[in-house]
Amino acid sequence: MSEQIEGRNAVLEAFRSGKCVDKLFILDGCQDGPVRTIAREARKKDTIINYVSKERLDQLSETHAHQGVIAQVAAYEYSTVEDILAKAEEKGEPPFLILLDNVEDPHNLGAIIRTANLAGAHGVIIPKRRAVGLTSTVAKTSAGAINYTPVAKVTNLVRTMEELKQKGIWFVCADMGGESMYRMNLTGPIGLVIGNEGEGVSRLVREACDFTASIPMKGDIDSLNASVAAGVLAYEIVRQRLVAESK
Repeated sequence: MSEQIEGRNAVLEAFRSGKCVDKLFILDGCQDGPVRTIAREARKKDTIINYVSKERLDQLSETHAHQGVIAQVAAYEYSTVEDILAKAEEKGEPPFLILLDNVEDPHNLGAIIRTANLAGAHGVIIPKRRAVGLTSTVAKTSAGAINYTPVAKVTNLVRTMEELKQKGIWFVCADMGGESMYRMNLTGPIGLVIGNEGEGVSRLVREACDFTASIPMKGDIDSLNASVAAGVLAYEIVRQRLVAESK
């Protein structure tokens, strides 16, 4: 599947044929009929619309014939949160989810999907806004894991967390100010929340978490890459589950 579609007819056809458009870029101020129709289709599908300058569109364009509209299409289909929970139930395991707050680097998302698969997480949840989608770079970096580990995209991460809490899942986020992960009980139905490198987990998402866990660090710099942090914490969860099962 093409990752980027350009031109009015092609973009409109992408929406009408049911393709999953992650982001739509429209020339700011353009209000003619075809563009309004595209915007209406995008709103029906709850697609994020970005109104941008001609310079920005030209920069994004691969064909140099964008006609004021560019759609970025998911390279893989998204699952739902319900699909992820069903996968845990099928396996007879307490749910283990990885939630990403504003992770925008496709290499990080791909690496986290790969880790999620190897650590036995049942799926990954990402927000629609300020986050990378399932691009071909993500798929490549995941080393095939994207074919086995479901990724769900949600409109509001905090609301999704609140709904999952009703189902008995509790949430721990990675934060330097948290308690050492080695002193925490990370067993049971759990959602591991990872933020981006620059800002970490956003305030509202952090407040929705039940606990914050820190990774002990001995070096001279103060943070790990998001995908490495996800790997370290995910495998502490794996270790604790194995210990609990052996008792």
